[in-house]
Amino acid sequence: MNKKRLAMAMAGILAFGALAGCGEQTSDNNANVYKIGITQISDHPSLDNCREGFIEGLAGEGFTEGDNIEIEFKSASDDMAANTQIAQTFANSGKDLVCGIATPSAQALYAACLEKGIPVIFNAVSDPVAAKLATSETEPMNGITGVSDRLPVTDQLNLIRSVLPDAKTIGIIYTTSESNSVSTIEVYKQEAPAYGFEIESIGIGTEAEVAQAADVLMSKVDCISNMTDNTVVSALAVVLDKANASNIPVFGSEEEQVKNGCIASAGLDYVELGKQAGIMAARVLKGEAVSDIPYETLKESKITVNKGVAEKLGITLPEDVLANAVAVQSNQ
Repeated sequence: MNKKRLAMAMAGILAFGALAGCGEQTSDNNANVYKIGITQISDHPSLDNCREGFIEGLAGEGFTEGDNIEIEFKSASDDMAANTQIAQTFANSGKDLVCGIATPSAQALYAACLEKGIPVIFNAVSDPVAAKLATSETEPMNGITGVSDRLPVTDQLNLIRSVLPDAKTIGIIYTTSESNSVSTIEVYKQEAPAYGFEIESIGIGTEAEVAQAADVLMSKVDCISNMTDNTVVSALAVVLDKANASNIPVFGSEEEQVKNGCIASAGLDYVELGKQAGIMAARVLKGEAVSDIPYETLKESKITVNKGVAEKLGITLPEDVLANAVAVQSNQ
């Protein structure tokens, strides 16, 4: 082989090697490129904010898409079969880490990825222990950890009492198959008497049942408190239509619900929730064992109010509430 042909052959070998390694290394800093899968059970703003925050949290720790991470996102769009299929696809595609936003997505990922050794980060799971995604608040399960969006129920009850000083009964619609919702309802029932409330709750099985449940509640309650129940959040417009027709205020559980027509919320910031999960994911990518990291809970609640909705309902928001609140405009 002459020198020219040898040089061409060597160039070909080097080019092949560069192509073979492009899925694992960047060209500029020779660092690993980690493949990350993100899935969420529903398409609604709260979960979208979680995803946005997760990516921001990773970036803040030095993991940016197009540099040293490759992100694949898939939504199950409220389809449980699709939810399972997405999890299995991620598990079989050699992901380095996966993130499940909301309980059903996290559960599906954990079932699919545990045996393959792929670490799972959950986000927006209200009760990880009840969902069987954690042993306790201090004892993580093998292969999974994350961030809980446990609702600040007492803050919400205090807000409702401030806005509606004469109210007696709070209505809540929840999905009986969502473990988070079931456990949160119990917290509401335990805490409500201290604030002078009774809880009237109706369990549903599917989104199609939300309208009927709302009709039943309107004649029994002074207001509605909406949780982070994925099925009910997907049908929030239906609940709001029924409530507005009866002049019943609906309190949300986070800012996006207030933008969509709830009067107020003492809830969580879902972008911050996602950031916290992204920082946790970065710890795993940097070498910490996911099984050594207990799950975390976003502690700080944020009061959000919609003055336009309050005016339409003829409700005057107290000055002390307004002084501590973020005011938003309706998306409608």
